[in-house]
Amino acid sequence: MAKSREAELVFVPLGGVGEIGMNFALYGFGPVDNREWIIVDVGVTFPDPTLPGVDLVLPDTRFIENELHNLRGIVITHAHEDHYGALLDLWPRLKAPVWMTPFSAGLLEAKRQSEGGATKVPVTIYRAGETFNVGPFSIEALAVTHSIPEPMSLAITSPLGTVIHTGDWKIDPAPAIGPKTDEARFRELGEQGVLALVCDSTNAQREGESPSEKEVGEGLRGVIEKAPGRVAVTTFSSNVGRIRSIAEAARDAGRQVLVLGRSLKRVIDVSTELGYMDGLPEFISEDDYGYIPRENLVIICTGSQGEARAALAKLARDEMKTVALSPGDLVVFSSRTIPGNEKAILEIKNLLVDQGIKIIEDGDALVHVSGHPRRSELRRMYEWVKPRIAVPVHGEAAHLVAHGSLAAACGVPEVAQIRDGDMLKLAPGAAEIIDQVPFGRIYKDGKLTGDDETMGIRDRRKLSFAGHVAVNVVLDDRFELSGDPDIVAIGVASVDQAGEELEDLMLDAAIGAVDSIPRARRKDLDLVQEAVRRAVRAAANEAWGKKPIVTVFVTR
Repeated sequence: MAKSREAELVFVPLGGVGEIGMNFALYGFGPVDNREWIIVDVGVTFPDPTLPGVDLVLPDTRFIENELHNLRGIVITHAHEDHYGALLDLWPRLKAPVWMTPFSAGLLEAKRQSEGGATKVPVTIYRAGETFNVGPFSIEALAVTHSIPEPMSLAITSPLGTVIHTGDWKIDPAPAIGPKTDEARFRELGEQGVLALVCDSTNAQREGESPSEKEVGEGLRGVIEKAPGRVAVTTFSSNVGRIRSIAEAARDAGRQVLVLGRSLKRVIDVSTELGYMDGLPEFISEDDYGYIPRENLVIICTGSQGEARAALAKLARDEMKTVALSPGDLVVFSSRTIPGNEKAILEIKNLLVDQGIKIIEDGDALVHVSGHPRRSELRRMYEWVKPRIAVPVHGEAAHLVAHGSLAAACGVPEVAQIRDGDMLKLAPGAAEIIDQVPFGRIYKDGKLTGDDETMGIRDRRKLSFAGHVAVNVVLDDRFELSGDPDIVAIGVASVDQAGEELEDLMLDAAIGAVDSIPRARRKDLDLVQEAVRRAVRAAANEAWGKKPIVTVFVTR
């Protein structure tokens, strides 16, 4: 068989490798010109202040959109936003069958109904221990523990070998819900021979092992039992095990539970249907709040990342109709700070402290634990699986490099350091990067999705720095100015250091620009328009030190 027709097994991340969030992975099998593909995870990341107005950041899927005739399916490992959050928005472009666990499918449907107008995605349910076929791949779902129900690692087998794609995982000996990480099955696969381990790097710089969710439950119970007043606990809404731990701690301390926040209620509804809330007392409603003594109440609320519209922020600003905190109450942050959210969280903490409310976070008591493996857990996984190739994913550069060094120290023969857009050949032969594919970010902005140029985000960013000036110039029959131009400036400083009105300075510049053009040449309205634009921008820059966006209309 000619070399070009030889089948290859390749791995291509379009997100999540070199960054945390927006996980999107492709596995391809077949000859170069006719590979069959599957997608594992379709995640989002969240916009920072450099993306004004943007709602969500999605992976650029151009590469696989050009291969739709060979796309066989999409498999979601778990229902965290950075692994499944782009599915509703991107599925109309991808249109491939989707495999999800019952909890992930339930959350997707609840999300679809809340968004209105979102496409219904055809989903096939899979469960831990099951094997299903997608194109040329046989996929076995392996139970792991993480901070959400039903997280799965995938053993992806092709004619060229088995790859274990871990998804998000840790080794929790006492999870709050769901089975433990399936050590026996990982070991069996390791004995049978694993070609590559594509593995979570989030905590690859942290020594030791992540504490168990059971220990967090005990930490929360201790905090709640000692609290003299109300206790409000904020956590990630998808962390059903944590919600359950808080509810059990409240029950054991003789307290009732009130839930605040839409996303929490949505997750609890799905969890209740699937039996994850069995055995807990019923939660109270907001209308009952006023009748419950302070020492008998625990509030579970959204807003652990400082989100301005979440329940905790509203409590901090005392904006809720029926619910309020009082001096002496306690707020527990049962969460970690996602990088970039520090300022928003600090503002909320300060508002709470101003009200006389005490705050407890991770450093004060064991009230949170990560859902990702630390270095000792990674070593155990390598010991179980014994892969020929280690592929660190799910992390920024520092995490990936730390993980790669650890894998090499564990005796893994080949460590592949790759980043988004790299095409890594896993077999046959040695692992190597054989191609670069287009990758990047697109933006969900209101009802539309597109790149920063088509969505106007670049101009919006410029507007946020230096404002906008609109100038209307009217010329008469003889190409003289028909009165002074009209100027409207938005987001521009009003006076310069000498107290001169900036609009007056820009107006003078516009008039000067028209006067400086010989009358015969003013017939070229585009020339007039550009001359005025440059003059107004230069005048603003000289007086203010900033160049606003300037739009000029010239009419005759």
